[in-house]
Order: sequence, then C-alpha cells, then structure tokens
Amino acid sequence: MTGTSSDPSPASPDQAGRPARGRLLVLAGPSGVGKSSVVAGLREALPELLFSVSATTRPARPGEVDGRDYRFVSREEFDALIERGELLEWAEVHGGLQRSGTPREPVERALAAGRPVLVEVDLQGARSVKRVLPEAVTVFVAPPSMEELARRLTDRGTDTPEQRARRLRTAIEEMEARHEFDEVVVNDDLRAVIGRLVALVVDRDAARGLGPPSASGVST
Repeated sequence: MTGTSSDPSPASPDQAGRPARGRLLVLAGPSGVGKSSVVAGLREALPELLFSVSATTRPARPGEVDGRDYRFVSREEFDALIERGELLEWAEVHGGLQRSGTPREPVERALAAGRPVLVEVDLQGARSVKRVLPEAVTVFVAPPSMEELARRLTDRGTDTPEQRARRLRTAIEEMEARHEFDEVVVNDDLRAVIGRLVALVVDRDAARGLGPPSASGVST
C-alpha cells in the first residue's frame, strides 16, 4: 500500500539509541492545483521518503496504477477497512460520491523507524491526521488564482462540466480554510514549491517554527 524508491533511511538516533521519530508531511489542496506533480518531485528529491498510498473508491484515471498512485477499492472494501480500524483518516468527498482514506499501519511503522512520510489527503483528511498526530506538518498547496485553477481543470480533460463546477465549489471552501495549515505554498513555481517542502522534511528547526501562515500571494 506504500511506495518508495529506496530502502528505509532512519533519522539520527536519540540518546537511548532509538531512531528519532520520522517527520510526517501532510499535503492537501484543491483538485487541479498540481499536487501529483508536487508529490512526484518531492519523491524524486527525497528517495528515502515513504509516500503513503491512499485508498479511494473513485475510478482510476488514465495512466494511474493500483498500488502506486492509489489503492482502488469498492465501497464495500472501504467499509471493511473502516470496521477493522485500518485507516488513519477517511472522508467522504464531492457530496458523498467518493470516499478516500489513509492506511494506518504503513505510516505508523515508518515514523517509528525514523523515516520521513508524505501523506496526500483532502481538507477533512488533513484535519483528521493533525488531530491524531499533532506533530504532523500540514501544507496547503494553493493555485495562483481561482481563474488559473479553472483553466487547469479544463485542460486536464478528465471531468464533465458538472464535475468541474463541483470541484471549483469545493476548491472555494478549501481555500477559505487554508489558514488552518502550518504552511501555504502557491504552486506557480514547481521547483520552488518542492524546495520548500524538502526543507520542511529535512530541517526540523524550520518546521518547528511554523505558525499560521499569511494568505498573501494567493488570489481568490
């Protein structure tokens, strides 16, 4: 249920000889903002990073691979994961049409071993993970503007006009909640965004000093 390009790379041990607990980065943002590109760039920059593959009930998009991009399951299978307590968080999205969630065991195992972990979730998921694991660093990926987000969704060509309209309505709600996150990055320069996230993973002092970010630089 998880994927990475190298073997575990534990953090420096503590005084008792145990590996320091890994850093958990929680990434969220509107559909079409470019989270997949950010995730791909971050995984390339940090080979030791473990990317938690979410379980979802939505159909796979062209080019997506089960177990690599997402764990694609039926609603019945998803219900079973909930009942067994195997999800760190889960939520219904887009008016209850889909469900998504984060498998618990791979994340907790990697953090205990000192590995950095990246989780990509929606707004509800980010809130849930932060409640369960307060040490998580939450990052909101914002578009340069809502007009640019609408253009990206149209260019993606995977949704009907009704689906795009629904995603944009959801995006407005998500943008209004961005102040809840430890960090807000505007995805108008992919390399700069990846560089900032790498710093949050590898520099504990930088992440420790995070506070509620300003909303400057984001046009709604």
